[in-house]
Amino acid sequence: MAKKIFTYRGKTLEELQALSIKDLTDLLPSSQRRKLKRGLSDNEKKLVEDLKKGDNVKTQLRDMIVLPSMVGKTIKVHSGKEYHAVLVQDEAIGCRLGELVLSKKRVQHSSPGVGSTKSSSNVSVK
Repeated sequence: MAKKIFTYRGKTLEELQALSIKDLTDLLPSSQRRKLKRGLSDNEKKLVEDLKKGDNVKTQLRDMIVLPSMVGKTIKVHSGKEYHAVLVQDEAIGCRLGELVLSKKRVQHSSPGVGSTKSSSNVSVK
């Protein structure tokens, strides 16, 4: 069975990496297009430059859009409490980094505590 070749709106990864940011904005959805047309902030430009130098870059820019030049790199994205390493795949192009890292944990309830009900307030803690 042949491996499926990744395409984004009819373009392969190599073609996407060859595009300028201005040409890439025409392919992205509207909210990402508007953000990139306003231009990258200084912090976002620094992140792109750091990724060109190497992997394992820490960032708190959860609203940064995944560009084709980021594919294959490992980025440590802040979840609000700690940094989580994310290997950027080609399917993530156009997503925001915050979508790749969850900021909330799943709630796991245990047994109810003392005082949570009327009957449990009369029970001794020991």
